[in-house]
Amino acid sequence: MRKRYSLRRYLVGAVAARAGDEMAGPALMLAGFAVAGSSVEASSLLAGITLSAAVGGPLLGALLDRAARPGRLLAGALVLYATGLGAILAGLGRLPFAVTVLIAAVTGLAGPALSGGWTAQLPGVVPGDRLARANALDAMTFSAAALTGPALAGGVAEAAGAPWAVAASVMLVALALPAAWTLPARSPVRPARAREEGAAPPVRPACPGGTGPPERSSRARPPEPSARARPPKRSARPVCPGGTGPPEPPAREREPERYARPDVVKPPGHPARERQPGRSARTRGGRGDRGTRTASMAGDLLAGVRIIVARPALARATLASTVSCVAQGMLTACVPLLGERVLGGAGRGAALLSCAAVSALLATAVLARFPRALAPGTIIWAGALVQAAALASAATGSPLVLVVAFLATGCAEGPQLAALFTVRHREAPERLRGQVFTTGASVKITGFAVGAATAGPLATRSLPAALLLAAAVAAAAAPAYFAIRADRRPHLRTEPHPTGSPGCRPTGCSDRY
Repeated sequence: MRKRYSLRRYLVGAVAARAGDEMAGPALMLAGFAVAGSSVEASSLLAGITLSAAVGGPLLGALLDRAARPGRLLAGALVLYATGLGAILAGLGRLPFAVTVLIAAVTGLAGPALSGGWTAQLPGVVPGDRLARANALDAMTFSAAALTGPALAGGVAEAAGAPWAVAASVMLVALALPAAWTLPARSPVRPARAREEGAAPPVRPACPGGTGPPERSSRARPPEPSARARPPKRSARPVCPGGTGPPEPPAREREPERYARPDVVKPPGHPARERQPGRSARTRGGRGDRGTRTASMAGDLLAGVRIIVARPALARATLASTVSCVAQGMLTACVPLLGERVLGGAGRGAALLSCAAVSALLATAVLARFPRALAPGTIIWAGALVQAAALASAATGSPLVLVVAFLATGCAEGPQLAALFTVRHREAPERLRGQVFTTGASVKITGFAVGAATAGPLATRSLPAALLLAAAVAAAAAPAYFAIRADRRPHLRTEPHPTGSPGCRPTGCSDRY
């Protein structure tokens, strides 16, 4: 008997992978800063590894939704990410810097696997009544990773050099491979859930009075002893109230391939020949099936985007969190200069990110203890305003105020991420969950990259101006949230309560949860 995949194993693997990812960003920035001596090159390296997530996220999500064992695909993405980090480390100072940035861009294609791709598998690990608590714990892994990753990057860089910090991030990502490889297989979609997500229900012939015929077994029952002398009827009619009902076609018409004689060669154009698998009217050898699969994959690549745009709650949360992520990327690009000019060393700037991670971890733990204290939407837009105030205060240049500003930033980032996960789990259909999570993660990572690329050159000229611009961007996330009108119309589809209660509620009827 196979042992059930535990939530503890999921969380350990998620912390290892995400800590390696959080460590990789500051480590690459420190390594690029040490080699090139400029924050422009350092921020370009960070932007290269994050910007390509816009392409990798939707593709990875479509593949995850189609995979019977999504854990195997996640493990492959982790291998690609770790190998790419090693290639970047080997190319720094040896290859042209543009080539190293290109390697970073290819490596970043697997970045959404460590965030949204992993989180999308959470409903397969825990039952629905425990999903709310597991969701908060999963959000805490981001805070824990953000705590340990930059701290390890700064500590290893100070002790042994920035290249060893990149190597340590590779080892952390590799430690998550067993947990990813053994993730549970995808359970088949039940018929009721398939109808909920857009599949048409099976059509059964109706009987007079509105009643349908009873379902038939797939195998015919053997005749009774008293009826063996009678020849079987060629077609049977389903029994309905009153003895009436529509006739059912014979088995030869319902399953022509089953009763077709293999020794009889059908002429071209014969219906039975055209129904043979792998032989269509347009092509031979299954090439038409491959074309159908390609078209279906192209449709799946856009399905996650359609869901995010079509559902107002999901669109509002995604837009506001992405704008906040742009501000966070701008702040991260300023970290080496903040450490050098305010704290006395570029490596000490990573400690500021650890301060933010500590407060984010504590704030998310409080939210997990009181999940109904605030609505997810309120947490998202209010957290953006708190981040804006913290970034504005960081521009003063005081070491104490700088530390307090990063602590306040973490208090806003942690609950904001947990609230975003709550909205995604609530709004995403099961068959497109991977698409929604990886597409949303890729959009956020891309916003982070845009912010880092924008703030790098500006911070070199004026560090306070870069921080004030980041504060203005974070403040813009709140009006961006309200720019999309909430959908107050109740939908027919019901979903479990996000806090884990057994009751169901119509989605879209309230923004309270």
